[in-house]
Amino acid sequence: MREGEARTDQSALSGGKGQSALGPRDKLTVEDVLQALPEAVYTTDASGRITFYNEAAVALWGLRPQLGTAEFCGSWKLYWPDGTPLPHGECSMALALREARPIRGQEAVAERPDGTRVSFLPFPTPIFDADGTLIGGVNMLIDLTERATLNEAAQRLAAIVESSDDAILSKDLNGRITSWNGGAERLFGYTAEEAIGNPVTMLIPLDRHGEETDILARIRRGERVDHYETIRRRKDGTLVEISLTISPVRGRDGRIIGASKIAQNITQRRRAEEQQYLLIREMDHRVKNLFALASGVVTLSARSSTTPRELAANVSARLGALAQAHALTVPRTSLASTRTEQTTTLHELLRTILAPYGGGPGETSRTTVTGPDIPVAGSAVTSFALLLHEFATNAAKYGALSTPDGHVDISCEERDGRFILVWSESGGPAVERTSDGEGFGTLLGRATVKGQLDGEITRDWRPEGLSIRLVVARSRLSAEP
Repeated sequence: MREGEARTDQSALSGGKGQSALGPRDKLTVEDVLQALPEAVYTTDASGRITFYNEAAVALWGLRPQLGTAEFCGSWKLYWPDGTPLPHGECSMALALREARPIRGQEAVAERPDGTRVSFLPFPTPIFDADGTLIGGVNMLIDLTERATLNEAAQRLAAIVESSDDAILSKDLNGRITSWNGGAERLFGYTAEEAIGNPVTMLIPLDRHGEETDILARIRRGERVDHYETIRRRKDGTLVEISLTISPVRGRDGRIIGASKIAQNITQRRRAEEQQYLLIREMDHRVKNLFALASGVVTLSARSSTTPRELAANVSARLGALAQAHALTVPRTSLASTRTEQTTTLHELLRTILAPYGGGPGETSRTTVTGPDIPVAGSAVTSFALLLHEFATNAAKYGALSTPDGHVDISCEERDGRFILVWSESGGPAVERTSDGEGFGTLLGRATVKGQLDGEITRDWRPEGLSIRLVVARSRLSAEP
């Protein structure tokens, strides 16, 4: 049929089920059989004029060509698969009639009047009479649209599988690898050429070979294995923790012919889970320590306070000092999240605790720190923060820091595995006290300095000012809480 020769109506045969020039029907004929076929079928005379077509052909072409006028094919327009126009006189049906032989394998594209295109595969076959004279031809057109869609979907799926970060492979029911994507190569180290055809047990440690037997048994029963966590061996011999999802693969007849596997590397996830567990334990430990410490501060403060207001002020000040000290140990970068314990230094701790008592703008500092600086971590931060806070608050209330001209000298020294800190006050009011008494500092010294820091604390009530000598084990300064 040439362009422009299509029409949308036709003189129907009985029942209007198709168009034919073969004459009226009064019983089941070949025409009835052709109408019942799901594929497009049409016939021509020896010159190529269409003499019959079924409804499947109308659906494929999108029109009803005029019988006895349309030639070779009922489509509106024809193209080669690459989009090049294909004249009707050069289509496979024209070639079959011209050369008097069947033509196979010449795929083409039909364009409907509405502009849509359909890929199809024709099977034109010439028809001869009893004398061998060519009298016409019959053609069946197989719609390839669905196949093309399936091929496109298959290609898209194959691209997704190949580009997946997960290892995706398949195996037959004998456990031999039949496919292997790039993710499998990256995870296990074997190329597709090295893996395909080999037993999947090449990836399984010897002590886990029984897993494969169990998995194959479940696959044969049609079961799916979801998120099965196990260990596999790489080409270089190293072990990797993975999560497996395994599904049965069925053939066209529905029988199970193998299995597909998706393997995810969960090594990083496991490490993250372990880190999370450690952090939770650490947090639980620290929260308990903080509650115990707060309880201890309240108890000791109550022994040295005479009124509720004084107790509240003392507890608040001491907990505030601890908060400032512990702020020094908070990680300041994202990389610090991998560290379980941060440290500060004694000099930094001293500067933080004594900052409220220093000189104002333009004034000389009222404290001096000399000697070696050392790191302080763990529970030693708490102990030193409380001790230094007590030293400073007592000096501000009764000692050198209670007068404008008072001064505190702090000297540090390391000797024979011991660390020595000497707190010396001067320039304050005259010292009249000659004993430690039972204040918070004394109680704290008993509770922590000797037991926790393996040390001792002594006070010398000199006329010119209090001198405190603190000696602790050097090794205890970085001990974990």
